Amino acid sequence: MEQLTSKYENVFIVSPDLTEEAAKALLEKFTGIITANGGIIDNVSEWGKKKLAYLIDDYAEGYYYVVNFTSVATLPAELERVFNITDGILRSLIVKLDK
Repeated sequence: MEQLTSKYENVFIVSPDLTEEAAKALLEKFTGIITANGGIIDNVSEWGKKKLAYLIDDYAEGYYYVVNFTSVATLPAELERVFNITDGILRSLIVKLDK
């Protein structure tokens, strides 16, 4: 039976304490999780270092990344679980896009 797939947008903010290489390594880690679980990366945007609207863990800025991907419905929950246990991630949000 073929599993239904949906399009998702993931935005996450990485701590500014990390080096640029470490931030890119986190990006590769999360895109790797998506592809390893059968997802397809549609687009990756690196917004760079931006000022936050409010302090998060005493940080006033962070590195922003946006990843658009297509996957089965169970992958976003697994991705959120990994975001929550990864050091260096200030915030993350995964949104299902409308058709």
